[in-house]
Amino acid sequence: MIIREPSNSKDAKHYTTERLRDEFLIQDLFIPGKIKRVYSHIDRIITMGYCPLEKQELGEELDIMANLGTDYFLERRELGVINVGGKGMITVDGKTYTMNPEDGLYVGQGAKEVYFESADQNDPAKFYTLSAPAHCHYDDKHIDITKAKQVPLGDPSLANQRTIYQFLHPEVLETCQLSMGLTKMNEGNVWNTMPCHTHERRMEVYFYYNLSENDLVFHMMGQPNETRHIIMRNEEAVISPSWSIHSGCGNKAYNFIWGMVGENKTFNDMDHIDMKDLR
Repeated sequence: MIIREPSNSKDAKHYTTERLRDEFLIQDLFIPGKIKRVYSHIDRIITMGYCPLEKQELGEELDIMANLGTDYFLERRELGVINVGGKGMITVDGKTYTMNPEDGLYVGQGAKEVYFESADQNDPAKFYTLSAPAHCHYDDKHIDITKAKQVPLGDPSLANQRTIYQFLHPEVLETCQLSMGLTKMNEGNVWNTMPCHTHERRMEVYFYYNLSENDLVFHMMGQPNETRHIIMRNEEAVISPSWSIHSGCGNKAYNFIWGMVGENKTFNDMDHIDMKDLR
């Protein structure tokens, strides 16, 4: 498991492009048959990618005691999953959930055995997974995209028309602190979250997908008065600290998955930034 330490906003102003990418970018999440895990000291969120060719366990190849100090992975954690690949299955303590493309699953604190599988090795599932510390158990729940709360936003004249699908959200299900969902940009729209914002009370991880080989997204970050960017390719994630803006602009429409942990789960609890104050 890769460990990422927190970064001070004052130090980040001096980062080169390479250092920014080393600190915040997460690549190669879906290598068939492999497991990718990145543990961030920022709110102790774990970002993971599973692309199983055979049945794989949540804690497989992980020294739980050394990394988490627990007897099993979800002893003190909760889990959110969205499938961005082919059809698959997730089995939680003996109960199997069928995961079609863009299906979501919440797994509550205390689940002891979690297994990931693909229905077809030639079209494997790609389970994008986030885990956060949890203090109590809430029930597991499967959420297909039709059961997510849909929130249309934006204006085509501002190139930011999009639909937000809220999966792990208080109006859909109960969690300890993890919020998670996906956003789809309408055709011809390229800006997400602009005008932008920060939320000092929560950090966020963005995962961009539905991009072709030559497509990209400029992920904007940094403090509002001294911004930076990271070039994002298909199926890459980026860690966004609480002090940073998190906005993006692509060369075409794209999708992204957002996940947040922190002090609250109030989706619209944001500190908005006026366009005139960005630098």
